[in-house]
Amino acid sequence: MDILNELIMQAIASPWLYLVLFTVTVIDGFFPPVPSETVLVAAAAVAASTGDGNLLLLGAVAAIGAAIGDNIAFVIGRRLGTTRFAWMRRPRVAATFAYAQQALDRRSATLILGARYIPVGRVAVNMSAGALGFPWRRFLPLSLIAGASWSVFSLAIGLLAGAWIKDQPLLSAGLGIVIALVIGFTIDRIAAARRRRAPAPQLAG
Repeated sequence: MDILNELIMQAIASPWLYLVLFTVTVIDGFFPPVPSETVLVAAAAVAASTGDGNLLLLGAVAAIGAAIGDNIAFVIGRRLGTTRFAWMRRPRVAATFAYAQQALDRRSATLILGARYIPVGRVAVNMSAGALGFPWRRFLPLSLIAGASWSVFSLAIGLLAGAWIKDQPLLSAGLGIVIALVIGFTIDRIAAARRRRAPAPQLAG
């Protein structure tokens, strides 16, 4: 355990940590299996537990990476559109795009900001925004706000875990990850319940 704690403390002090964090937050913006929340929360928990590391720099790197990743998803959606592939033209998928269009028209800020906290949801919403012609000049500031708020939220989870378990970076990182997973699962379930209650959009024609 002591050896692992020492390795973690060395990692948190390494400049490579920030490069890794930036890379995973960018990729996670358009490829949800990459666990950016886990990396950020664990790093923040270790920094809080040991007193090492730069929390402001961690937050800034994560926020910038998240915004870049979200905008890459937007560009991918803009390039692919909503009818490029056969599966996109299936009635159920087409109805989903139609619902996304309506939701973006009515409550774009709420949808884009809220989706940032749901790994798969943020990719779907941001790609849909690009594919459905949502103005980039409106999407960009929303993505910046979403990335910053998500970064602060993830840092708060890590700080909470680190404050509970002092001088045990491995345990504090593990606790932070568990808290983040529980909160993420809860948010995902709430979002799924809201989608089930929402009326299905009617396609034209």
